[in-house]
Amino acid sequence: MRIDETRTKILTRHELLASGIRESQLKRSLRDGRLRRLHTGAFVTRQDWESARAEERHLLAVLAADRARKGGDVVFSHASAAVAWGLPLFRMPPSPVHTSGPRTDGVVRPKAGLAHHAVAVDDEDRVVIAGLPCTSLERTVYDMIRTQSKEAAVALADAAMRLVAAGSRRGRYDDDAADAWRASLLGRIARSVGARGIRQARWLARFADGRAELPGESVSRLYLVELGFAAPRLQVPFDGPNGEQWLIDFGLDDVGAWGEFDGVGKYTDPDLLDGRTPDQAIMREKHREDWIRGRSQRRFVRWGMQHVATAEALGSRLSSFGILPTR
Repeated sequence: MRIDETRTKILTRHELLASGIRESQLKRSLRDGRLRRLHTGAFVTRQDWESARAEERHLLAVLAADRARKGGDVVFSHASAAVAWGLPLFRMPPSPVHTSGPRTDGVVRPKAGLAHHAVAVDDEDRVVIAGLPCTSLERTVYDMIRTQSKEAAVALADAAMRLVAAGSRRGRYDDDAADAWRASLLGRIARSVGARGIRQARWLARFADGRAELPGESVSRLYLVELGFAAPRLQVPFDGPNGEQWLIDFGLDDVGAWGEFDGVGKYTDPDLLDGRTPDQAIMREKHREDWIRGRSQRRFVRWGMQHVATAEALGSRLSSFGILPTR
């Protein structure tokens, strides 16, 4: 999700009136839903809003609030900094724009509300991302993993660690970078004894793994451990028949099985299809799975988002294949 690209979707009152739209037409468009108000004097079309995922919708609200910013020393924080960093808001309800800092006069309060956290933000915790003043990646993760559900927090923490250790390079993971970032986050947590949610934050900082590539994979990993399986290996390399190397989402070594989380995008996203049709992608996955199962003599089970609605739902999916935890 690119901030500059999202910014172009915001329409201001001044721009709309300058284009020849009358005030009465603007009001009518708001009433009939063709335009949606993001902030005072800032709007988005219905098409752009309805096609946006939760993260982009929140980013639109942040960017609209930023247009009205009057200076000051506040920064966007929590979920609002998370979307600027490109982190997921998995299973998080819609929230107002979040800011942090000692004063509240840096951003005009939108009618929908502005959640301001009256806390100090050190200079090293302040960054600017495509013009947006935000909390640093570490501070953002620290704030979020203390205050969100465990499912939302693990998806965000894994994504942040992936950003640190892998960037956009699929299959390449820098363990040293991940370990250093984890140590720094744990150090911050250790200095915050007694803070809200600090016990959960400590556990999640140790559990986070950037090899999980999707929120569904992160929550699957969380639920596998809660169900009593050993922590799985992630993105396990496996040699294909023509010298290629495949990555398997989960190595369930304690029960002699492989697991894959199938996001819908695997069969619908043009970037992931890489020129193939959905039918071709499905056949390719079938041949891949047959090869892995035959060569490894291990069971192979797939699950999707519907199977990680709860830990019990994932456990039921696995048990239907005879895959049960060993403890």
